[in-house]
Parts: sequence; C-alpha cells; structure tokens
Amino acid sequence: MTRSVIELKVTDEDRRIAWLATAAVGLSLVDAAIPSPLPGVKPGLANIITLIVLMRYGWATAVWVSGLRVLAGSLLLGYFLAPGFFLALTGTVFSLATLGIARHLPERWFGPVSLSIFAAFAHIGGQLLLARLWLIPHDGVFLLTPVFAAAALIFGTINGLIATKLLADLQSHPEPSPSA
Repeated sequence: MTRSVIELKVTDEDRRIAWLATAAVGLSLVDAAIPSPLPGVKPGLANIITLIVLMRYGWATAVWVSGLRVLAGSLLLGYFLAPGFFLALTGTVFSLATLGIARHLPERWFGPVSLSIFAAFAHIGGQLLLARLWLIPHDGVFLLTPVFAAAALIFGTINGLIATKLLADLQSHPEPSPSA
C-alpha cells in the first residue's frame, strides 16, 4: 500500500494571521491574569490586536485572528467547551458582526476609538444575552448592564486609544515580510 502525502502551501498571509493570533492569545493570557472585582469585567487587551488587524488587513483577517484567539485561548486557559468558552465566542461573534457593519461608517468620524467602543458594547451585549438565555434564565441578569456598560465604555476607549497609537507607529515604519 502506498501512502500519499498532502503538502499544504503556507502563504505570507497565513504567517501574518498566525503571528497576529499569537499576539492576541498572549494578550488574552495577560487579561486572564489580571484580577477582577466582578466576573466578566476584563480589559479585553486582545481587542487591540483585532482593531489593528481590522484597520490594516480587513474584516476577514480580523475574523480569523479573533477566532483563533478564542479557540487557542480557551484551550490554554482550560475552559474549551465550558460556559466561559461560549461566552467568549458569543461576545466575539457579536463584536465582529458590529465591526463588520461599523467599518463602513465614515472614517473621518469613526476611527479605532469609536470602533473599539462599539465592539466592547456588542461583546458584553452578546455575553449578557447568552447568559440570560442559557446560564441565568432570569431577567435579573440585566441588572448588571450598567456595570458592564461602564466597563465597556472605559476599556473600549482605552483599547481604542492604544490601537490608534500603535497604528500611527506602524504607519511610520514599513512592515517586515513574514518569514518561515
């Protein structure tokens, strides 16, 4: 019996996505290490990478990077297929859907900071909705909305400002080509 070998061609785009996803996973691990006074209130540092990817490489690449971040992050943190995984995945899907729509708004008025705030609100909105429908089948879960909305506004603004600064720095430096 002969064995056939399937050879996968790795492109520069594949390498770029892998490097960006690695950076996002790293920031997710940092996020997980930060103590929180309330479960679910985290800075969302990996969203900085998502914003940069969205602005530089487009929505499809941002989807890949975010999806890989959720998958790899959940595996590394030990909550793959646990409720935390589905909450993260739902928040990411809502956030990416919002970014997919919001990226068509005029850049003159809607830059990384406003996109980050929109994404943060969508993320927590998706998570609260899933928590209500699946984990806490009571409308009382929505009493947490003001706390989560305040956190989304604060962290969305901070992450957007960081992404804006990093994007400005990246524009002043040429991008190195990914290597094998």
